[in-house]
Amino acid sequence: MRTVIFDLDGTLADTSGDLLAAANFCFRQMGLGDVLSYPEDAGVALRGGRMMLTAGLKRAGQFNPATVDEFYPVLLEAYRDAIDHHTILYPGAMEAVEVLKAAGFGVGICTNKPEGLAEQLMRSLGVRDAFASLVGADTLPVRKPDPEPLFEAARRAGGDPARTLLVGDSDTDRTTSANAGVPSVLVTFGPSGDDMAALKPEALLDRFEDLPEVADRLIA
Repeated sequence: MRTVIFDLDGTLADTSGDLLAAANFCFRQMGLGDVLSYPEDAGVALRGGRMMLTAGLKRAGQFNPATVDEFYPVLLEAYRDAIDHHTILYPGAMEAVEVLKAAGFGVGICTNKPEGLAEQLMRSLGVRDAFASLVGADTLPVRKPDPEPLFEAARRAGGDPARTLLVGDSDTDRTTSANAGVPSVLVTFGPSGDDMAALKPEALLDRFEDLPEVADRLIA
């Protein structure tokens, strides 16, 4: 079976509002107030919790790696407790998933979000059952850009890892697909959309409605 595997943050859903809120919770605990803001820092949010803490502390002139380590678990807990207050699925995402499934593709998720948080978010959004697999940052001993999580997501979706593609929004996704020897499709509607063309993916995606045709073309 051919498979289409999706990144989560910044690809299927805009999660940046809730991520930034969790980071600002940490900064308030440090006495710094709300350091990051939406939508200006949405691109920082989608690069992960440690990146948000690092960027905020540097902005406040108080960066210390030990502080990042100390507050990363605090950030995860704050995010878990308010994971879906601002998050929205991108327009057309789930419609494209259903069209792909009807055409015989397997669909799954490969994310660098911890698996438990990814499962919680997808169930909260009511769409977890639409995906045959979900592989998170801690599902395996390795994470993206190592290709094994992508291969595992394809296998769990019932597909052939060699006949898959990764839909993502970052250099990490582009590198993952290159390491796996499979095509990548990078979305242009996320916070970093203007930077995607420079990564030279096999395809750029301006709207989800075009994905089934692109997948059919890239996976012969």
